[in-house]
Amino acid sequence: MKVLQLCHKPPQPSIDGGCISMSNITDGLLKNKCKVKILTISTVKHPFNKEKLTKNYLQRTAIESVFVDTKLNIVDAFSNLVTSDSYNISRFFSPDFDTLLIKTLKENSYDIIHLESLFMTPYLHTLRKFSSAKLVLRSHNLEYMIWERLARKTINPAKKIYLNILSKQLKAYETSVLNAIDGIAAISIDDQVKYENLGCKKPITTIPFGIDINKYLHHPKKASANEISFFHIGSMDWKPNLEAVSWLMEEIWPQIQKDHPSISLHLAGRKMPNWVMNSEKENIFNHGEVNSANDFINSHDVMIVPLLSAGGMRVKIIEGMALGKTIISTKIGAEGINYKDGENILIANTLEEFNQVINMLVENPNMITVIGNNAREFVNDYYNNNIITSNLLEFYKSV
Repeated sequence: MKVLQLCHKPPQPSIDGGCISMSNITDGLLKNKCKVKILTISTVKHPFNKEKLTKNYLQRTAIESVFVDTKLNIVDAFSNLVTSDSYNISRFFSPDFDTLLIKTLKENSYDIIHLESLFMTPYLHTLRKFSSAKLVLRSHNLEYMIWERLARKTINPAKKIYLNILSKQLKAYETSVLNAIDGIAAISIDDQVKYENLGCKKPITTIPFGIDINKYLHHPKKASANEISFFHIGSMDWKPNLEAVSWLMEEIWPQIQKDHPSISLHLAGRKMPNWVMNSEKENIFNHGEVNSANDFINSHDVMIVPLLSAGGMRVKIIEGMALGKTIISTKIGAEGINYKDGENILIANTLEEFNQVINMLVENPNMITVIGNNAREFVNDYYNNNIITSNLLEFYKSV
């Protein structure tokens, strides 16, 4: 099967969860003897670094990239408010990328064109005009829901109005696209149901984030009640992560620190803002961007994911589970994961619930090992990339 994979950012090097998710799709398809061609947008935020890619990867994917300036432009953003177009989406359209796409489609034929995220749908007209391939949207999340939830949490009246407009524009666009493609590979059952409720009539299935568990070396680490190290890792140029870390540092952690002065909190991620890096709060350690996310995760005990506004599935939770870590997450943070609260993850949605869960772990540190082991077993059973890729290929054939 010949697959053209269109990416809104380079899958490699895999610097965040979205990149890892796309890259694992590529790996799975290649292992199943598919011929894969990747065309990707590169941006200031996610540049294309060809020199960091292996020769084998370059040869097997024939990856090509076009730079697109997706940075916020106030004039364009205001113009889109007037015209009701979704600026979040339109800024990913580039005449240069469109030209490369046309050239690629004229020179090659494909069975499936796999669109990674809603951000690649501005090219639907070109794809229909120059190719007879079936178009499958790989949905990483419902974009409008992120902005809807951010608007709900925002206190500033002007910002709330603006975010509500953005979310409504995105929802209208997302709804209009649903029946313009041939199939949707949603990342979670929750998202599949939401798409169906929006009126999607095209074939849709759930293809969750998959991993090769053998790449996640598990180093069991017995936690001491007096020295438990909690941690958060995530790209800090993503608004839901900024909101989550702010809540963690300003509201959740002070009470935890007061009750348990010997435990520590470690923060890591790309684009760490100065207000986090320069914080002098007691027992909070800021690591910035780390060389190896897995090494960072392995060196600490309990992952905290206090997300208040997100969608889709959090890749870092699956990776943390694969590394045998206990995760404390809000229900929104763990959305899309078929978890069992108290068995392979701990759910906390309020300050009081975070306090209760952390107190429980400090008083019963052996639970950290038990829940972590359960989490790794859970990921191995339900998020195996080989099985997930087989399901994706069957979906390709069905459309």
